[in-house]
Amino acid sequence: MSEDLHALQRRLSDFAAARDWQQYHTPKNLAAALSVEAAELVEIFQWLTPEESAKVMTDPKSAGRVEDEVADVLAYLLQFCQALGIDPLGALAAKIERNETRFPAVRQAPPDRPRDGE
Repeated sequence: MSEDLHALQRRLSDFAAARDWQQYHTPKNLAAALSVEAAELVEIFQWLTPEESAKVMTDPKSAGRVEDEVADVLAYLLQFCQALGIDPLGALAAKIERNETRFPAVRQAPPDRPRDGE
């Protein structure tokens, strides 16, 4: 990755400030915008088969759409985190740790051998 999250948050903040948009960047508005952008990402995949969805990045036009929507989702998420003082990487690391405790790994049998008890 070329830029760290703090640098991206600063760029987004500077971009909004230059356009006097900070007044609209409330947690409620940013959460709503994040939801809308996530829905636009889902829309790209809405009627694709699992096989088609796995190949979506092979077509330059659809790949560009996916990348644009991912960027929009990430931008709003970073702005949301900044508005509320959330460290997104810290929050993710803590969530992974909680999930590792809640959902312990299950030893998988090799594909050619049945699991114990089967």
